[in-house]
Amino acid sequence: MKYVSNIKSPADLKRLTIEEMEVLASEIRTLLIRKLSVHGGHCGPNLGMVEATIAMHYVFNSPEDKIVFDVSHQSYTHKILTGRADAFIYPEHYDDVSGYTEPSESEHDHFIIGHTSTAVSLASGLAKGRDLCGNRGNVIAVVGDGSLSGGEALEGIDWAAELNSNFIIVVNDNQMSIAENHGGLYQGLEQLRQSNGMCENNMFKAMGLDYIYVDKGNDIDALIKAFKQVKDIDHPIVVHINTLKGKGYALAEEDKETWHWSAPFDIETGNLTYNSDAEDYDDLTALHLLEKIKQDKKVCAITAGTPGVWGWTPERRQMAGAGFIDVGIAEEHAVALASGIAKAGGKPVLGLCSSFLQRTYDQISQDLCINDNPATILVLWGSLSSMTDVTHLCHFDIPLLSGIPNLVYLAPTNQEEYLAMLDWSIEYREHPVAIKVPMGATNHATRPVPAHFSDINKYEKVESGSDVAIIALGAFFALGENVVRLLKEQGINPTLINPRFITGIDTEMLDNLKSDHRIVVTLEDGALEGGFGEKIARYYGPSDMKVLCYGAKKQFVDRYNIAEFLADNRLVDTMIVEDIIKLL
Repeated sequence: MKYVSNIKSPADLKRLTIEEMEVLASEIRTLLIRKLSVHGGHCGPNLGMVEATIAMHYVFNSPEDKIVFDVSHQSYTHKILTGRADAFIYPEHYDDVSGYTEPSESEHDHFIIGHTSTAVSLASGLAKGRDLCGNRGNVIAVVGDGSLSGGEALEGIDWAAELNSNFIIVVNDNQMSIAENHGGLYQGLEQLRQSNGMCENNMFKAMGLDYIYVDKGNDIDALIKAFKQVKDIDHPIVVHINTLKGKGYALAEEDKETWHWSAPFDIETGNLTYNSDAEDYDDLTALHLLEKIKQDKKVCAITAGTPGVWGWTPERRQMAGAGFIDVGIAEEHAVALASGIAKAGGKPVLGLCSSFLQRTYDQISQDLCINDNPATILVLWGSLSSMTDVTHLCHFDIPLLSGIPNLVYLAPTNQEEYLAMLDWSIEYREHPVAIKVPMGATNHATRPVPAHFSDINKYEKVESGSDVAIIALGAFFALGENVVRLLKEQGINPTLINPRFITGIDTEMLDNLKSDHRIVVTLEDGALEGGFGEKIARYYGPSDMKVLCYGAKKQFVDRYNIAEFLADNRLVDTMIVEDIIKLL
């Protein structure tokens, strides 16, 4: 590594020639591919942005000039150039940095960012704050073409013209979102590319912004010339660059969707170094819905730019035809669209990752639930054991959805129960239904599963006992079973309950427990405050019943060890039993 080892800050970069920076770009790609193959991470976005990041740091003076990366999943080269190269050179330091921008790591990072379509708004705030404080310097927002489909990105671009001062929006156009792009604005971007930025159909100019186009978005010389042209500009401008996602790794160039993000892999073959053959709930969901779509033309599956999160491969999407809808990275629109389809008599099933569900609260409340339209929302990856980056935590879907009237939120405990709930929700016409889809490998039912769940908020008593009742929600039902087993070994015969319903309580069953139980224990795979357990504790408040609620503490945690995190929250069967015996 002739050059990369000597880059300690952007100042070192400025001493290189164009030819030397091209060698540097090759070295960086080698490091990226090597680390990604061992560590996993975002492949395509980072490989495609190497030259543009080098050119930005060559022209601008970070951190005085402020660069804000949308999503920030393409910031690996930026980290290498700003003093963090060791985290990409040496395997023992791979975990020293986050996969996203992180101000605690470097003065060159200005925000913790992990969700899409936010950079233009955040950066425009930096620019406005600069102006209010009488300061100087360039502010640059880097946003991908896929992120432009998000409402906040368009809101930010619309407002940017109001600044009347320095603001630079770099649109990284690689013709891809996570999967393929969807939406009418991409026809306009294609026309701009085909016309070398000269066609009249220019959405950026239509929104009051100046504009230049760089066709060779992976050419350092061309990029430097463009960035020099806009440096210290006195008004907002878009620099539209045409890049190749996955550049430098043939497999990532050929299959851009698969290589957007990858687990560790073999560099030569691209095969994952760990690949379980066990059926998981993602594949199960897509295959089941594909059959439903074939059988009933009213059924459709909706995604907001993340089809792979729930098993919708390109082949399955093609087989579903008009029954599969990708709205782009526009979760809010997806919810309102589902509400409208349901109102018109359709049977929409919207799949949203728990972390991205957070973007839709207003639409779920206003557009869907006030209107009481019978759409189905599948909450995917909603677990304390899911993604661990602070920007992608999937801890909060239960508190978020639990307080919304009219919504029925279900938590299945096994494959058969899940599919029964899904089938029922598609045909149920009384209320909107959400289902907290289990994560990981599927598990099978060991007891009968009902075909319908219209008797709202009625819990299932799986085992009858006395003194202690364990109410174990959804994926934590297995934890509840372990607690019951350990209590029996201590001579305690507890009751075990599968509540099924997150959004309501079975008052009849809870009242019946008062006669021969002293302690009720709730277990939920999510944040504790505002969650399921608190509903139970609140109901028992005026009584003598003791309630122990188990879930995660209210906190933002980053890149945690899952086993340690669960133990820290006493979400371990032996710890729970210890607490119960102590209280008894």
